[in-house]
Amino acid sequence: MFSRKKQPPIKSLIAQGTRVQGDVLFAEGLRIDGEVVGEVRAEAGQPSILVVSESGRVEGALHAMHVIVNGTVVGPVHAGELLELQPKARITGDVHYKALEMHQGATIAGQMSPTAEALLEAKPTLKLASNAS
Repeated sequence: MFSRKKQPPIKSLIAQGTRVQGDVLFAEGLRIDGEVVGEVRAEAGQPSILVVSESGRVEGALHAMHVIVNGTVVGPVHAGELLELQPKARITGDVHYKALEMHQGATIAGQMSPTAEALLEAKPTLKLASNAS
């Protein structure tokens, strides 16, 4: 009934107990269970998915088409399509998204901003029918 774009496969993993210092550039999908200190960015113009699991922590900016957070992010988050914030998500920084799904318990300490593209696609406001006879 609802069509969802096919997600790219997650081909890369930063495992729990691993700490990466420096920027990370990835293609298709990346899951972070460990810690990254630096920017995490998907290749531009390609479908991408970035997952920060419950045990994951990133200190730096995130950039991907589909971003799923259930861990800690200290820095801005840029989701070109969908930003999913799961119950244990903790973000300290501004978030930018086209569509947002936020579960109860997730927190953001920063500004939330839909992308300009999302604002252009905004649905018209609903108007109530008048009761005049």
